[in-house]
Amino acid sequence: MTYIVTESCILCKYTDCVEVCPVDCFYEGENMLVIHPDECIDCGVCEPECPVDAIKPDTVAGLDSWLQLNTRLAGQWPNITQKIDPMPEHEKWAEVEGKLAHLSENPA
Repeated sequence: MTYIVTESCILCKYTDCVEVCPVDCFYEGENMLVIHPDECIDCGVCEPECPVDAIKPDTVAGLDSWLQLNTRLAGQWPNITQKIDPMPEHEKWAEVEGKLAHLSENPA
């Protein structure tokens, strides 16, 4: 099992999770974070830190495409190891569903 970042992170990009990760397996894109599944040690300390519940174990049904996306983008984006401010309009986007169309694959 590994943890992955899902759609809820898009346009929010809270980094509370980054601050607690003991292995620095988060990678930063322009408007979301991802977890490198091969680096994640499955400790789970990041999951409760996300204020929008974007971090899930990969054992949750229906998240295969998110596992693939995390794997691919973690190989392209820079590693992030310190907490930064969330996206400027994070409060507006926090409860919005269906944000995949807004995902930028550009690195931070």
